[in-house]
Amino acid sequence: LPEWKMEYTIANGSGGLPSVRPEPGNTVWGAVFTVPAAGLAKIDAAEASEGRVRTATQAMDREGKRHDVVTHVGNRKPRSSLTPEPRYVRSMVVGGRHWKLPAGWVAALEEHLD
Repeated sequence: LPEWKMEYTIANGSGGLPSVRPEPGNTVWGAVFTVPAAGLAKIDAAEASEGRVRTATQAMDREGKRHDVVTHVGNRKPRSSLTPEPRYVRSMVVGGRHWKLPAGWVAALEEHLD
């Protein structure tokens, strides 16, 4: 997500969960999937349980082509940044490696595990 920033602003019992917000000069890396409507409804419910709502935006692939996508953004007033929840960060690191996201992005996630 070009011009978006990830922050850990959603309180969880063992740390902060991530959300994203528009912010010039930042990029959030991830993977984009095609999801059937029934599956998206299940994702919406899971994300809502963590305090996020569906938001339409555009992602950019490595070749610079833009794609209309949805992401889920914290729906409450953002808190100050919290200590990231380790289990959630570990899953993002595993996913980042699996999808071959930029090494610098994955390394920055891993810094939260030390």
